[in-house]
Amino acid sequence: MALSTEESRRLAALLSGQAERVTTRWTEIVTSSLRGRLSQAELRRQVQDLHNAIVATGEQGDIDLTGENAAELRAALSELSRGRARQGFSATETTISIFALKDVLAELVQEAGGPTALHDFVAFSKLVDEMGLFTFESFVRTRESLIADQAEQLLELSTPVVKLWEGVVAVPLVGTLDSARAQVVMERLLQTLVDTGSPYAIIDITGVPAVDTQVAQHILKTVVAARLMGADCIISGIRPQIAQTIVALGIEFGDIATKASLADALRHVLRLSGVETARRQPRRGI
Repeated sequence: MALSTEESRRLAALLSGQAERVTTRWTEIVTSSLRGRLSQAELRRQVQDLHNAIVATGEQGDIDLTGENAAELRAALSELSRGRARQGFSATETTISIFALKDVLAELVQEAGGPTALHDFVAFSKLVDEMGLFTFESFVRTRESLIADQAEQLLELSTPVVKLWEGVVAVPLVGTLDSARAQVVMERLLQTLVDTGSPYAIIDITGVPAVDTQVAQHILKTVVAARLMGADCIISGIRPQIAQTIVALGIEFGDIATKASLADALRHVLRLSGVETARRQPRRGI
């Protein structure tokens, strides 16, 4: 909803004529809704930026939030949304900061009076509603972006590649292995093989609750990719329940070495590397 040229100029004059009163009253209303979660100085700065953007847009002519002349106003609203999203505020708390302007405008319009008072307040309220909707949408986009970034970071943290021995790296998998995570596992493993020049890689699935056909395919693809890089893979963590499931599903790992535990896999790799290993014998009572 766009304001006409006359309405835009009346709004700009109304806000600029009592700028100090507007920003002070606007800040007071928003402060009560945020319950002290934002400093008074920071909140006042945000309100002043919005106030200045509205006045500047109104002085140029028609206020159309989708128009070119409202670029500064959209930027101010977007900055408010992004900042609040990163600071952990809710979408409601963010949009209330915009809707609070209605209370200020109601007081100003009532005092100013005149034949166009009611018409102006209705038009100004519609503009504030549109600004609030724009702020809400900007907030949601920012929050979705933050969630996506955090999910990606958690995904990377959940798939570490560790160096167990000279020339031996391991990927301890914990939890469900879906397509997205399998891709991250493959990329991190291949990059680690390049960085370390390791000829052996152990994929430990002790922490994987269940192995189905899809999980097995992801593991096999990772093994094949590692072999193309010149590294041999050993799969460890084959518990009895998982072994039975693999047999029941008819999954074949071919010539890929499998071991019951990570320790057995490491011992196997060390033997292939020519390193002598010995199992610790249990102590006998005297």
